[in-house]
Amino acid sequence: MTEVQIKNAVEKFEALVREQSDRSDAIKAQGDFIDYSKLDKIVVGVCGGDGIGPIITKESARVLEYMLSDKVKAGKVEFKFIDGLTIENRVAANKAIPDDVLEELKSCHVILKGPTTTPQAGDPWPNIESANVAMRKALDLFANLRPVKVPEEGIDWTFFRENTEGAYAVGSKGVNVTDDLAMDFVVTTTEGCERIAKLAYDYARRNHKERVSIITKANIIKTTDGKFLNICKNIGKYYPEITTDEWYVDITTAKLIDPKRRTDFKVFILPNLYGDIITDEAAEFQGGVGTAGSANIGKRYAMFEAIHGSAPRMIKEGRGQYADPCSMLRATVMLLSHIGEQEKADLLEKALDICMFEEKKIQITGREDGCTCEEFGNYVMETVQKLSE
Repeated sequence: MTEVQIKNAVEKFEALVREQSDRSDAIKAQGDFIDYSKLDKIVVGVCGGDGIGPIITKESARVLEYMLSDKVKAGKVEFKFIDGLTIENRVAANKAIPDDVLEELKSCHVILKGPTTTPQAGDPWPNIESANVAMRKALDLFANLRPVKVPEEGIDWTFFRENTEGAYAVGSKGVNVTDDLAMDFVVTTTEGCERIAKLAYDYARRNHKERVSIITKANIIKTTDGKFLNICKNIGKYYPEITTDEWYVDITTAKLIDPKRRTDFKVFILPNLYGDIITDEAAEFQGGVGTAGSANIGKRYAMFEAIHGSAPRMIKEGRGQYADPCSMLRATVMLLSHIGEQEKADLLEKALDICMFEEKKIQITGREDGCTCEEFGNYVMETVQKLSE
């Protein structure tokens, strides 16, 4: 290795340090989380996306309007329907999110978003960026929240994955020092750790979860994972009614498949890379990554979505009306909780558990032998009504 190679690598690292220092300062300047109770009106954006997205999003919005009907009538909640996030519109603008659509999204407080198409090799579309990735960046949605629930096995997990730091923060900015030596970097900031931890513990408190587990590899990755662990533990001290424990990521993957131990877990806090891996493993317990809702949360904005794709084949085959809205409805539960409507969130969650796991009077199959998306939405609202009586 020559002195020139070392100097070039150091210069690249210095530029990276300065960039991340500026980002850390920007996080500090954001202030605290938005307090929805102090808003005169909460604006809910409804953005259908592609394929079955508009169908399942429309149905979830209909259920959400039903749950919030009193607030809508009082002018405390307004729904704003945003239609411009289709693949055709994005390609025409040659942007992941067209400028006019982004401005509409920024005029909302929370967003209920349907699946969007991300082009890949062999598609007829140009290679534009994922709308999800672009939205996370533009709105600084730093927390990915994903619940996994299998009642018959006692599984009730909620994962808080840090969305903007860790191994993914500068994943494309590693340094090839020489042909024999390459280095990548992990980024951890105090502000980044504090905000994901506070969000997780607040969620645990609101949703009556008695345990929060911090997942790292701090015994080996001592500086960045160690910082993440220590800050999360310090935040946990402000929630004395909640038990905090810590696990290494490798043993966590083992314990999730241990029937004797996995029911102990409730809420998880994980750095970006570990969260990406563990949440995919966890989703398999309830049928795969297409079965759960998801939230992307920031201090100013929050976006709630299904985590599956846009299912263009269903539309092509004329089966769109039979699309399953359950993942979007699970995301709607998280939206209600996030804006402070916890009783309504609990009510909708209970109704979904009855409709999906207990009564199952009608079922979604994706075809004519099952109910339609609208019929299932009606079933959920009827169940909510019965629970309210």
